[in-house]
Amino acid sequence: MSRLLSRLFGRLPIGWLQLTHSKTRFASAIAGVAFANVLVFVQLGIMNSMASATLRPYAFFQADIMISAPDANTLTEGGNVARQWLLQALADPEVTAGMGLFIANVTWQRADKALVLTTFGIDPALPGFLDPAIAAKAQVLELQNAGLLDRFTRGLPRDEAAAIRPQTPLTFEVSGDTVTLHDTFAGGGGFGGDGYMMVSDQTFLTLFPARRSAAPDHILLKIAPGADPERVVTRLGALISDKSLRIRTFEAAADEDLTYQQTKRPTGIIFGFGVVIGVLVGLVIVYQVLSTDVADHLREYATFKAMGYPQTFFLGVVLEEALILGVLGFVPGFVVGTTILTVMGRVTTLPLQMTASMAITVFIGTIVFSTLSGAIATRRLAAADPADLF
Repeated sequence: MSRLLSRLFGRLPIGWLQLTHSKTRFASAIAGVAFANVLVFVQLGIMNSMASATLRPYAFFQADIMISAPDANTLTEGGNVARQWLLQALADPEVTAGMGLFIANVTWQRADKALVLTTFGIDPALPGFLDPAIAAKAQVLELQNAGLLDRFTRGLPRDEAAAIRPQTPLTFEVSGDTVTLHDTFAGGGGFGGDGYMMVSDQTFLTLFPARRSAAPDHILLKIAPGADPERVVTRLGALISDKSLRIRTFEAAADEDLTYQQTKRPTGIIFGFGVVIGVLVGLVIVYQVLSTDVADHLREYATFKAMGYPQTFFLGVVLEEALILGVLGFVPGFVVGTTILTVMGRVTTLPLQMTASMAITVFIGTIVFSTLSGAIATRRLAAADPADLF
């Protein structure tokens, strides 16, 4: 390693030799940087999984515009909207179809645990509003109390989910009603439930008798090919009588939902602070190691300073140490972080995984905060007077 660094820096690797002089301190420093990396990786992984879990149910549908209640900050929260606004929206010449979307949670009480299923009530006669993979199976929903189950539901054995087919349906009780699951689709547990279920709007109203067909949670609209969704949204805002409604493109609704989850919800804010704390932990650890090293070798540095070496020389030595700690600390942090995210993803079914962008971001961040710590640690050398050190 010394020869490699000598060729890289074009001089004796003083920083490497100082770090490795005390093996125990060097190992502790590497462990500290690795710990900070793991903390950042886990927090970033959870934040990314929150984004994926938030946007996942939007992928179940194909729509151009969504009409929601004024307080509908997310897909699964907020008041209802009147179906009459669907009829008014259809008066726009570029709106070609519309569907009311019903959403509520169903609890499947199993022998070992209760599973919470975010349930969507849709019109099976309008498969064009569904993802093609789900639309191909939607016809079965025309049967009373029929459903399609998310096969990646958290807490549901994979072999049991795989056995659900039209020939071998699975039934369970919901508030006195029997739901028959005829097939499955790809989903995955989120932060608001263990999985998802699709039923017809009529089945939904049977499961939730307090709800009314005239008041869905959202209204989905399709527009003519080539039409500009933003222009249609503007026209609908003038056409529909209730000016308090949130009329947005479907893409904008998903983006606003994600922004709300990350910036308004306590969980999103906490995870964001976790990333900041991880960076600060790494900054403090590297600074403490380098500051201690500078203090231990202050007389040697003073000798070099008395011999005429400039401040840039000392800065280079300390930055060398910082870069070594950053690079070597990143490697075990990456390995441990990847392992933790993989295990957490399997246990929770959340989309927790290490991505290339995460690895690159954390690596660059590690180098930056290590370099910053090194720059701060050299301030003591700049003010030191060799005559006062002997």
